[in-house]
Amino acid sequence: MVDERPDAVVVGAGIAGLAAARDLAAAGLSVLVLESSPDVGGKLRLATVAGVEIDVGAESMLARRPEAVGLATELDVELVHPASGSSQLWTRGELRPLPRTLLGVPLDLADLAASGVLSDDGLERATHETALPLGDHDVSVAELLGSRLGPEVVDRLTDPLLGGVYAGHASNLSADAAIPQVVALLREHGSLLAAAAAVPPASDAPVFAGIEGGVGLLPKRLAAGLDVRTSAPARELVRTSTGFRLTIGSTRSPEILETGRVVLATPAAPTSRLLADVAAEAARELAAVEYASMAIVTLAVPGLKVGDSSGFLVPAVDGRRIKAATYSFSKWSWVGEASDLRILRASIGRHREEASLQATDDELVARVVADLVLATDQVIRPVEAHVQRWGGALPQYAVGHLDRVARIRAAIGTVPGLVLCGAAYDGVGIPAVIGSARRAAASLLAAE
Repeated sequence: MVDERPDAVVVGAGIAGLAAARDLAAAGLSVLVLESSPDVGGKLRLATVAGVEIDVGAESMLARRPEAVGLATELDVELVHPASGSSQLWTRGELRPLPRTLLGVPLDLADLAASGVLSDDGLERATHETALPLGDHDVSVAELLGSRLGPEVVDRLTDPLLGGVYAGHASNLSADAAIPQVVALLREHGSLLAAAAAVPPASDAPVFAGIEGGVGLLPKRLAAGLDVRTSAPARELVRTSTGFRLTIGSTRSPEILETGRVVLATPAAPTSRLLADVAAEAARELAAVEYASMAIVTLAVPGLKVGDSSGFLVPAVDGRRIKAATYSFSKWSWVGEASDLRILRASIGRHREEASLQATDDELVARVVADLVLATDQVIRPVEAHVQRWGGALPQYAVGHLDRVARIRAAIGTVPGLVLCGAAYDGVGIPAVIGSARRAAASLLAAE
C-alpha cells in the first residue's frame, strides 16, 4: 500500500493528463500523475538529430484556437510561427501547388484548375456539384464530399489533408467528427460550393504556432510543476466506498493507491481495460475505437533546395510510401539557424496499413529517401537519420463517433469522481486535447 492518498490521480502524462492535473492542482487539490512510460509528453516528444533537438511527434498547434495558445501564455512559453512558405501536393507525377480549400472543399475553382491537381474530368465534376439533401445521420467524409463534388476531390484534396491529421482515410472517417465546419456550412448554405463562396478571405493571422526548441517542451514545462511518477503503469481501477483504488507498478511488485477522484487521460484501449469493472458500457464503446500507427523519419541532409516550399502532402491514391514531408529547416527559422544541414521529416503509415511499418529503421529511412528523391528530383544522402515509431498513435473517428462519445460520457456520468479526456473524444489536435482536459477537470471540480 502506498502511504499517500492524493485528492486526485491522473492516469497518463500526455498533454491532456498534464493539463488536467495542472487545473486540479491550481484549485488546491493534491494531485498525482501516473505515466506508464519513462517520459512525459505522450505524442509530443523531442529527439536530437545532427545536434539539433527537434520534434519527432507533433510539431505545431492551431493558433486560431485559444486552448494551446492560452496554456503556453500561462506557462510563459513564447510561441513562434512558421515561415509563410508554400505548401504542395505530390500527385499525378509531380509536385503541384496545394490549392486553397476548406478541408478539401475547393475555395477557388480557378486556383484549383491552375494547380493541375485534378484531371480534366475530375475538375469538370468538381465544378458541377450534385445537389443533394443533407440528412440527419452521420456519413463518411468520402460519401459527403464525393457524392457532391466527385471522387477526385476526395482522393487528391481531402484524403491527404486528413491523412496528415488522423493518418486515416476519408472513406472511414466521420464527417460530423472530422470536418464539422464543412457539415455546418453545408447545412447553412445547402451547397458545398455556395458554402465555399461564403468563407471569408484568408486572414493575415497565423494559422499555426510552434515553440522555439520544439512543441515537446510544452509538456516538460507542465510536468515541472506537478507530482509525476513515470514508469508507473495503472493496471486496475476499482470503486470503493470512499472513491477508487488503483493497482499500479509491475505485476511482480504491485502497489495499491487510493484516491477520491480519477482522471483517465489514456488512449481508448488502456482506458477500456481500466473501466472494465467500473463502467462496463463505456469500456465496450472504447474498445471499439480503432487507432492508426505511423512513423516519423527525420533526416539531416546537405544542400537540399526547396525554394519557398515548407513541404508537401501525398494522396494515398498515388501509391507512394510517404504521406507527407515537412522541410523543417525552411518552415521553422530556429531549426534552419541551428545547423548547416537541411533537417526535414517525412511521415509514413496510414490506418489499417501497419504492414508498411513492418521494416527495420534502416529500411524505413531508405524508403523515405527513395520517395524524396523522386519527388524533389535531387540527390539526397542523409548524414543522420532518426526514426520515431508511433504504434497505435492516432484515434480514428469512425462514422457515428460523436454518438459513441455521448454514450461513453453518459456511462461515465454515473460514476462520481471519474472523468475522461484526451484525443479519443473531441479532436486530435493539441488545442482540442487541451480543451478536453480542461473541461474534464472543470467537471470534476464542479461536482464538489
